[in-house]
Amino acid sequence: MDHQILHRPAAVIARHVGVEVEPHPLDAVVVGTVRWQEVQHQAVPELGEEALRLLARVDDVVVEDEVDAPGAAILAERSNDGLDAPNTYRPFTVAGKYVPTVLPIGSTVLGVKPFSLKSGNQLRPPAPYSLKSAQWAKDFNEVKRMGAKAGSGRTAEQTDIARFWELTGPATYNPVVRQLSVAKGLDILDNARLFALFSMATADASIAIFDAKYTYNFWRPVTAIRNADLDGNSATERDPTWEPMIATPMHPEYPCAHCISQGSAASVLEAFFGDAVPTFTMTSTTAPGVTRKFSRLSDYVTEVVNARVYDGVHYRTSGEVGAAMGRKNGQYAVQNYLKPIAQAAAR
Repeated sequence: MDHQILHRPAAVIARHVGVEVEPHPLDAVVVGTVRWQEVQHQAVPELGEEALRLLARVDDVVVEDEVDAPGAAILAERSNDGLDAPNTYRPFTVAGKYVPTVLPIGSTVLGVKPFSLKSGNQLRPPAPYSLKSAQWAKDFNEVKRMGAKAGSGRTAEQTDIARFWELTGPATYNPVVRQLSVAKGLDILDNARLFALFSMATADASIAIFDAKYTYNFWRPVTAIRNADLDGNSATERDPTWEPMIATPMHPEYPCAHCISQGSAASVLEAFFGDAVPTFTMTSTTAPGVTRKFSRLSDYVTEVVNARVYDGVHYRTSGEVGAAMGRKNGQYAVQNYLKPIAQAAAR
């Protein structure tokens, strides 16, 4: 590796190491990721040590303006990305009637500018199924049985899985990319490309999922089960006291947000490593003492789909749709950004 390139703009990296960088301001993420590995040394020593060694050797060739320019480009790109938009969610009601007064979350995320997708609605799936359909009744009855707080059909392991995946956000996928990066022995530049694509895809997952959620506003299991006499389906039965195993997240049900996140993460990682990977281990603050191990990325995604049913907060179809959105999202990022030159030449 030519160590002089570490602090140069993305176009310079392309010339030196054979990575094509699309003409997009966010391609500076590659350089930023390399720079970030300076501080990862304490949190993830295996990733940070190479960065520290290399940076120590290039002090005499670093041009600080070239270091700062990519970061400035990122800040400029995201300065008006919509993340700070005010919450203007309008509760569903009729004049004079009480409704719960806690505002749902995520209603502004759908308007945030994506990192790699062209728009937040690019991956929007078809509308949920008819409430009179057999598939609705099947999903309804599965979550009613398997996701109940009391008297469920879960095994002890399934309950552990449900508790485990109550965990949300980057803690559900960042440990995976870190462990696989170390296991595969990626060098600093390959890590930069991997972490950049991974971060872009998992960020866009939130934008895409909230676009779909607030487009369809589909009801959660606790709402549906307590109002099953309204769905017009003779195969569903109302339970006025039913509660889910965990507290229901404060946003619409369809599709599953966990599932698009794990689908996106797995899709990027599969592009680098394939489905069968070195075994990675995960822990969760929501299930102390429980450890989950995976040697296939597809199993990792499938477990999350199952977990959200066991939690009592999602229907199976919603999980499958979310996971499929995630696969498309990750594939789109990998296929359109930070491509190796050999791939670009073959197109």
